[in-house]
Amino acid sequence: MKLQKVLPRIHGYLSNLNTSTPLCYTTRLQHDKINVNEHRAKVMARGLPEKKPLPGVKKIILVASGKGGVGKTTTAVNLACAMKVIEPNKEIGLLDADVFGPSVPIMMNISGEPMLNDNHLIEPLINYGVKCMSMGLLVAGENAVVWRGLMVMQALERLTRHVAWGPLDCLVVDTPPGTGDTHLSLAQNLPIDGAIVVTTPQSAALQVTKRGLNMFEKLKVPIIGFVENMSHAICKNCGTRNFIFGNETKQMAEQMGLEIIESFEVDPDMSECINSGKPAIYALPDSIHAEKYRQLANKVFKYLSSKDQKEAIAK
Repeated sequence: MKLQKVLPRIHGYLSNLNTSTPLCYTTRLQHDKINVNEHRAKVMARGLPEKKPLPGVKKIILVASGKGGVGKTTTAVNLACAMKVIEPNKEIGLLDADVFGPSVPIMMNISGEPMLNDNHLIEPLINYGVKCMSMGLLVAGENAVVWRGLMVMQALERLTRHVAWGPLDCLVVDTPPGTGDTHLSLAQNLPIDGAIVVTTPQSAALQVTKRGLNMFEKLKVPIIGFVENMSHAICKNCGTRNFIFGNETKQMAEQMGLEIIESFEVDPDMSECINSGKPAIYALPDSIHAEKYRQLANKVFKYLSSKDQKEAIAK
């Protein structure tokens, strides 16, 4: 019965459009267009979301990459641990913002469902002295996260503002590959102090990395510099450096006016560190990689200190 009642109305409406009401219909369209323009003007007047700091978190550093599989999470994990090692009195946090492919729980050897405190905030899990939170801790087992954009943003909101991070001197955020909603949301809602861009020397990786740099430039996120992974391999017999993936990172860094703040060669032992859940900074403390991660952490601390000084002078 409802379908029968609706159809005559539709036919009557269509017939009226062809005869007696073209002027009224046109007037209504013009009126609707005015309403849309007024609504659009109001939305634009609001501007971007206000950046609100995370309670108790002093500094936020993003670790990003345009392309996946370049060792971004390895860099984020070892950077966070190295910062804690060289400054043991500072509180360091590590956020795994890759909702679809969280790897931090494996690399940091953390598991189990986080607890809620009396303020209904999620308590981050701690290992190696670093506070950690990841979607991998909130999803059971090997279940896949199959969500649309809005749900991802809600999850990111929970991982940032519904976690008892404070007090923290620095939060290292491991972002997903690419230039998607996660980066946009983080940059527009949080006061980001700087981003480290991880890449490998291949042309394909560098081209995608350049897109990521352009994104951060548009979002006005300062770039600390490049970290180059898999820069070369060293022959165990003769010690010769083999640039198996090319050697184009330096050229692009110069073109973009950025610095390669650290470069890491291929090392089979790093794979074992990842699989065992023990970062190189702890598993191989005397290795070249561990020393370079300590140097990277020092450079980040110096960058943050210099940024504070410049902001104090500007005030």
